Amino acid sequence: MNESTPQESASCNHTSERKSHHSEKTKQSLIHRLNRIEGQVRGVKGMIEKDTYCDDVLHQIASIQSALNGLGKQLLEHHLKSCVIERIEEGDRDVLDELMTTFNKLIK
Repeated sequence: MNESTPQESASCNHTSERKSHHSEKTKQSLIHRLNRIEGQVRGVKGMIEKDTYCDDVLHQIASIQSALNGLGKQLLEHHLKSCVIERIEEGDRDVLDELMTTFNKLIK
């Protein structure tokens, strides 16, 4: 079993107060990606306000969707390598049903 601090161990439990326990590096990477995505969304809004050609706007929307997918993949990988493994090691197999629900939402 991976050694973790009490804070890390408690943070990935499956109570109503579930929390993740990202490293600062992971957290900053996620926030950086979100900031870029947020800027892209604002850019699309500006394009629409300026009556930019629809095809150009659609290309930007596709870029945003790709960026969101990348963010989701990064977060999913971290979740699998931390929270899911931890819960399985604790004998909580319900996490697999939760994970399948999440996969189904991600691949719609």
